[in-house]
Amino acid sequence: MLVAVCVLAFAARAEAQSYTDVIPGAKLGGSANVKLLAHLPLGGFARFADIDIEQELSRPYVYLPRRGELSGFVIIDVKNPEKARVIYTWIIEQPELHSGYGGMQGKYFKLRDRYYYAQSLQFGQTGPDADLGALVVDVTGLPDSAKVREVGRIRVPESPNGFHNLFTYKHSSGRVLLFTTVSGSPYANVYDMEKFVAGGSDQGLIGRVPIPGAPTNSRWTYHDFYVGFDPATKQDKFYGAAWEAGYFVFDVTQPEQPQLITSITGHAGNGSSHTFTPTPDGRYAMVEAEYQYAPLKVFDLKPGLDGQVKTISRPIGAWNSDWKDLAHNTEVRWPYVFVSGYEDGLQILNWMDPTNPYTVGYYYTCECPHEAGGTRAGPPLGRGEGGVNNGAFGVDVRNADGLIVISDKVTGFWAFKMDGFDGWNGHQWGVPNISSAQDWDNGPEGAPKPQKISVR
Repeated sequence: MLVAVCVLAFAARAEAQSYTDVIPGAKLGGSANVKLLAHLPLGGFARFADIDIEQELSRPYVYLPRRGELSGFVIIDVKNPEKARVIYTWIIEQPELHSGYGGMQGKYFKLRDRYYYAQSLQFGQTGPDADLGALVVDVTGLPDSAKVREVGRIRVPESPNGFHNLFTYKHSSGRVLLFTTVSGSPYANVYDMEKFVAGGSDQGLIGRVPIPGAPTNSRWTYHDFYVGFDPATKQDKFYGAAWEAGYFVFDVTQPEQPQLITSITGHAGNGSSHTFTPTPDGRYAMVEAEYQYAPLKVFDLKPGLDGQVKTISRPIGAWNSDWKDLAHNTEVRWPYVFVSGYEDGLQILNWMDPTNPYTVGYYYTCECPHEAGGTRAGPPLGRGEGGVNNGAFGVDVRNADGLIVISDKVTGFWAFKMDGFDGWNGHQWGVPNISSAQDWDNGPEGAPKPQKISVR
């Protein structure tokens, strides 16, 4: 049963300072071309993970996962971004008994004229729901929060600790697919969401994308990925960052039988492979490794895609906003890359020249000193003696009007506009109109017209 509450329950720990205080050492403000539209603190420290925004202007909803003691998600209405407001909250039953990260990444999808939201969940083995990977809810009835209803829960008893990340994708076949990480397992699961919604006993699981070269009984796992269509080759492609192994590109045109195309492995500075985001044409990719001082790196995938080399091992470009810090997640709207940069908040790059990405806009959302370690100020809370993975966690962009949204682990929800960026369509830039934003009605651009699919 869904647990809906009207007002966010704040975490037990009080904030060290109010948000109007200036904290010594904190980076504040932003570039003149980035306009702040909204900020909802929402309360608590290290409480928020990734973020997702619906792409239709008629459905102005943002989904923000919640971590920690009150794991779940909130829905924010940005019909008027300057007056953004929380309209719905879900918290796992008996939250005090659950351990682990909790709510991590969520993605919405559309299926047969109804709208759904899939929230990844990652709970530890010391409490209930260790086998729970994701919650799926029907959100068609928004903004009436009373009409939000649970559809089902995806469980993986063979691989406890849930799903760290997931990605919803409109496949060239017309199917709506959900790709998920699987904790402690060297593959990603692929679910057919029409089968899941129909209540199949197998929960819609149709395939797995392996991590090449994973040793027997390996604890290797995918951390993050992107899935997109390549109009030139007519292939659906999976771009997966495998934590200890590297970055891999698979052909998932037949998701039941993924085929490895190429990889990025063995390059200097690789370690914790985290994020893998390609350009709309799939030629270049920006990757992130999750450790302090690591820059975002740019790779030319063409030698691997053309079969000239088995793996790619040298970047052609790199970027970091501050060499002492660490960037996190990326959203590509060519020629821009929108970065949730932890301590460095929202960062916007131009990488029209992939060998020389440069900053074109920014706004600091963390309002925290360097290495505060999961807090806004004062001694670190939780594990460690500090750290730079603190601040802006997730970023998303609404293509229709260029609205940029940020989730910050410390300071909550933010919304921005950048001067001159009033929306995105790849054709305006001479590239395929392909990004993480899905065309749920028509499928990916350049794909064959899908056949009508029936579920038995």
